[in-house]
Amino acid sequence: MRRVAGIDVGGTFTDLLLTEAGPDGLAVRLAKVPTTVRNQAEGVIAAIAAAERRPADLDLVIHGTTATTNAVLERKTAKVGLVTTAGFRDVLELGRRTRPKPYGLFGTFAPLIPRELRREVPERVMADGTVRTPLDEEAVREAVRALVAEGCEALVIHFLHAYANPAHELRAGAIARELWPNAYVTLGHALLSEFREYERGTTASVNAAVQPILDRYVARLQRELREGGFSRDLLVMNGNGGTVPASHVVHEAAKTVMSGPASGVMAAAATLAQTGLSNAITYDMGGTSTDVALIAGGVPEVSAELTIDYGLPIHLPMVDVHTVGAGGGSIASVNRAGMLQVGPESAGSEPGPIGYGRGGTRPTITDANLVLGRLDPARLTAVRAGVGLDAIRDAFARDLAGPLGMSVEEAAAAVIRLGNVHMTGAIRMVSLSRGYDPRDFVLFAFGGAGPLHAVALARELGIPEVLVPARPGLTNALGCLVADLRQDRVNTLNRPLDGLDMADLRATLEAQAADALAVVAEEADEIDETTILYGADMQFRGQTHLIRVALPGPDITREAMQALFEDAYHKRFQVRLPEIRAVVVNLVTSVIGRRRAFPLSSLLDPVARAGTVEDARLGSRSLYADGRWQEAAVYAREALPFGARIKGPAVVQQVDATTVIEPGAVATVDDIGNLRIRA
Repeated sequence: MRRVAGIDVGGTFTDLLLTEAGPDGLAVRLAKVPTTVRNQAEGVIAAIAAAERRPADLDLVIHGTTATTNAVLERKTAKVGLVTTAGFRDVLELGRRTRPKPYGLFGTFAPLIPRELRREVPERVMADGTVRTPLDEEAVREAVRALVAEGCEALVIHFLHAYANPAHELRAGAIARELWPNAYVTLGHALLSEFREYERGTTASVNAAVQPILDRYVARLQRELREGGFSRDLLVMNGNGGTVPASHVVHEAAKTVMSGPASGVMAAAATLAQTGLSNAITYDMGGTSTDVALIAGGVPEVSAELTIDYGLPIHLPMVDVHTVGAGGGSIASVNRAGMLQVGPESAGSEPGPIGYGRGGTRPTITDANLVLGRLDPARLTAVRAGVGLDAIRDAFARDLAGPLGMSVEEAAAAVIRLGNVHMTGAIRMVSLSRGYDPRDFVLFAFGGAGPLHAVALARELGIPEVLVPARPGLTNALGCLVADLRQDRVNTLNRPLDGLDMADLRATLEAQAADALAVVAEEADEIDETTILYGADMQFRGQTHLIRVALPGPDITREAMQALFEDAYHKRFQVRLPEIRAVVVNLVTSVIGRRRAFPLSSLLDPVARAGTVEDARLGSRSLYADGRWQEAAVYAREALPFGARIKGPAVVQQVDATTVIEPGAVATVDDIGNLRIRA
C-alpha cells in the first residue's frame, strides 16, 4: 500500500486528499478542518487525523502553504538588513515612480526594509561586467556588524549589475556568512540573475523577509510529522505550479509566494487534460479571497512579473493568478456614504461567518447564501455551535436591510450581486484585458464557495459553460497531488540578437538545464519523465516591455530566433516591425519532472453512485433567485450517476462544497464525474 497526501493550507480551511494505492486499486480519503492560524502545522496534523490516518502511515506528503504569502501581505515578516552599492540605498523606495493611489494626492508606502537598515558600501560593477570600483571588504564587515547589532534576523546583499558579474556579491556574501549568526543571507544575483536593480532587489528582500518564517514553519511541520512516525519525503508547492523538496525550499523562500493558488490551477489543468478540454478560466472562491487564472491550450499562464503588494514586485516565474478580496467570509457593511460594501475585510476562520457559530456577528457572503436558501445550515463544515437562520436574518436586518431600506432577502441578494461584481472584474483582468474572449473558455469553478456563484458569473461574462470538478472544495489539495516537480532558471544577457554570440546562448541554456536537473533528480522515484523547456524574454530595440518566446532548444539559429519573436509580437499586438532588430534580455530554462497521472474518476466513490437521477435526489427546498422564492430540487453529488441531467433551479450538495444551478441552466455529469453546466 502506497499512501500519498496532498495538503493545502488556506486562509479558512486546511484541506487534505489522501490516495491509497494497493493491490485492490486506488482508494481516496479526504478531510477538511479549520486552519490553525497561529501554527498551521497543527491544522496539517489535524487533517491527517480527520482522514483516520497517522503520519506514520504516509509515504509522501505534498504541501501547499499560505505562510509566506500572508506574512508579506500582513507585513508580519522578519527584520531584514540590506547591504548595497554606494549611492543606491533608496532604490527599493524610489521604485518605478508609481504611486500607491494613482488618482489621489496622498498615499503612504512603507518599504519592506526601512531606510535605517539599508547600508551602503563602496563597490561598482558596470553593466558589461567590468569592475569600476573594487569592493571595500572592511566596509562590508562594518555594515554587517552594524545590522547584527540592530537585531536583524536576515540579510540581503544586493549590488548594482551583479547579474553581469557576481564577483562582488559572492565575496561580500562570504564575508557576511563569517559574521552573520544564522544562514539567512540572500544574494540578489543568486535568486534572480536579471537586470533591473529595483525588481531584483525587491525579490531578494521578500526572500529574506520570509526565510525565517518559512524555515520555522517547515521545521515545525517536519518535527511534528516525525513525532507521528513520518520518515519519508516532504515536498512543498512553489508558486510556479511545481513542487520542490523541503530541503531546498527555504533557500528560495520567495518562490513559495502564491503556492496555494498555484496548486488549484495545476489541478484544473490536470482535470482539463482528462476531460478533453484545453481552454479554461479558473475561478477559486475560498473563505478569504477569490483567485482567478487563465489556462490556454492546456497550459497555465506563467508570469515573472507578479506584484504581491504595492511596491513589492517579485520577478520569479509563477502561475499568473489575480486575487481579489471576495470570499465566503467577506464582510458586508454599509459605508459612511450609505452604500453597500462587500470586503475586502474578511471574517476568516476566526471568528468566521455568523452561521459557523464561532463568534462572528457581522454579515458575510456565506451568511447571505444561507439566508437565500443556497446553503443548508445543517451541512456546514467546522461549525462550532449551531446558529439558527433567525439570528442571521436579524443581523442582516440590523446591519444592512434597515440602513438600506430593503427586505432581508433583497439585502442578502444585493450582497451576492456585489460580491459577483468583484469576481467578474477579476476574471476580466485575466481574459479581456489580455486579449482573450471569455466566450472561448469554460469557467472552471472550485473552492468551497466557487460553485455557489459560478453560473451567475458565467452569465454575466457570456461564458457558455461552467465546469465544477468532482471535489471542488478540495481542488487545491488535489493540485498538490498532481503537481509536477519544477525548477526554473533565469539569466540576463541583454544583448542585441544580431550581435549575440550564439555559442554563449547555447552554453547558458545548457548550464541552466544542468543546474535545474540536479535538483529535480533528487526526487527521481516520483517522476515518470522529465521535460526541459527553453525560452527567452525579448523586445525590440528601444522598447521596455518583454515578450516570452518559447525556443525549440539550445541550438537555435539567430534567424529562427528573430522569426519566433516577430511571430510572438504579431500575435500579441497585431503589428509587424521587420525594420527593427530584436534584443535578447533574459534566457529562461524550466525543467519539469512529470509525476504519475492521477485518475480523477477515483475521487467519487462508485459505491455511493445511484442508478438514476431521482435516486440521487435528497428532496427540495426554497431558493431565492431572480427576485423571488422558488422551489429547488436538492441532490447528493456523490450519488449522481454518470450522464445525469439536471434542470435548474437545483442545488447539488457534497461534503466539501455546494453547487447552485440557477433557473434556466442545465447540468450534466460527464464520464469522470465533472458537473458540466450550460449557463
